Amino acid sequence: MPRCPGQDQRFWKPEDIFEINCPGCGTAIEFWKDEPKLKCLKCGELIVNPKLDLGCAEWCKYAKECLGVSAVQGSGILCNKLIEEMRKAFADDRKRISRTLNILKYAEQIQLAEGGDPLVVKAAAILHDIATDKAQSRPSPAAGPAQEIEGLAIVRKILVKHGVEAEPIEHICQIIASGHGAKDIDSSIELRIIQDAHRLSDIGEQLADDADKEKVKKQIDSTFKTEKGRQLAAELLANPQN
Repeated sequence: MPRCPGQDQRFWKPEDIFEINCPGCGTAIEFWKDEPKLKCLKCGELIVNPKLDLGCAEWCKYAKECLGVSAVQGSGILCNKLIEEMRKAFADDRKRISRTLNILKYAEQIQLAEGGDPLVVKAAAILHDIATDKAQSRPSPAAGPAQEIEGLAIVRKILVKHGVEAEPIEHICQIIASGHGAKDIDSSIELRIIQDAHRLSDIGEQLADDADKEKVKKQIDSTFKTEKGRQLAAELLANPQN
């Protein structure tokens, strides 16, 4: 098994080995940061490491062997961190934050039904509009492509910061680039999920503005790429308040 840099003691700091008192008997117990739990030798109390960071369990295929936990147990941690990054990037702009969270909601629902890499789907849903925002923040006819590249660079920086590996980073960026108009750059199920999640968000906004339902139905039939996406769109059409 490859050695995780986070668990490689050559990269540790002094605070990565620490003591806490057993809540049962008060005995001092020494924890190393990669130990999920320890049993108190005096009273037998099982103590969970209060400083254990399970963020990598969101995406790492070695999480169970490495940390003794499954990816499901760590699920949502990385997603929450990326949401925090998105909120910072949008400077608490409620409309853009709400739109992104809506897209994420649909993307998660479609991914559960259609498959695909949940990390790639969630990250692309959360970070997509950060790149779009950068491309639109300083509009200039000649600078569009450069601004799109700058937006993707911000996305890469966020993903690297939170320990995502190179391969999923490339896939996430390909999906985002496809959303910016690049043709034939990606044909994966993850891209189709993100495209349908965006369409669902757009349809929800259209229906809120009393759009022509027949026109929306034709749009659903002609543009959606996943069966679950079509199902959710039909439900929106039937119950626009949901």
